[in-house]
Amino acid sequence: MSALLRYQLALLGRSQKWLAPVLLYAAFLAIGIQGGQPVLDSLGYGSAILLPVAAWLTRVCVTNEPPAARACVAAATGPGRAHLAALLTAFGCTAALGALGTGLVLAISKWADTENTVRIDPVAAGAAGLLAAAVCALLGTAVGALGTWPLLRGTGWGVTLTALGALLALVTAGSPARSAVTGLVTGSHTGTVDLPYSALVGALLLAGAAGAVVCALSARRA
Repeated sequence: MSALLRYQLALLGRSQKWLAPVLLYAAFLAIGIQGGQPVLDSLGYGSAILLPVAAWLTRVCVTNEPPAARACVAAATGPGRAHLAALLTAFGCTAALGALGTGLVLAISKWADTENTVRIDPVAAGAAGLLAAAVCALLGTAVGALGTWPLLRGTGWGVTLTALGALLALVTAGSPARSAVTGLVTGSHTGTVDLPYSALVGALLLAGAAGAVVCALSARRA
């Protein structure tokens, strides 16, 4: 698996298709987060915009390989393992991007609640921000995995359903991503920091289920 991950990472880097989602994330951060804003509000915003970026990166990683190369890798390692490597590469890159974004938010934000009356603990805020980013990265990866091959072959429908799925993952009641982001925003108003452990467990379960489904289907449709 380590060799597959290195292969997928090299393939992603050389394709330069990662530039568009990374630039989109950077643009949203630059537009939506300003210095001196409440830290938990900014962390919630930064985590939320990571979800569609994760879905986009997942589509890039899954479809980045030429069909002939995919067939060779699948024959050598198994189609399920090859597909899993693409998904793990997408999640790892998104998680690293989210960690960088969280660090930037922590560096420029105000360590206080929305009313500027309660000081927010930096360590707790950083942990909550990283966990929320992980939740959104996991769900975004799951959405991207379900919105492309092997479930969907057409690019048009795949892009449309991926965008819709990312939106629903952010706004649907009970979604781990919504729970994590809402917890940060609510904590900014109340002056408390709640670590989104339950949201992380839910995101892990959903991402694991989505990954298992698409990897099993990739073995059948290879």
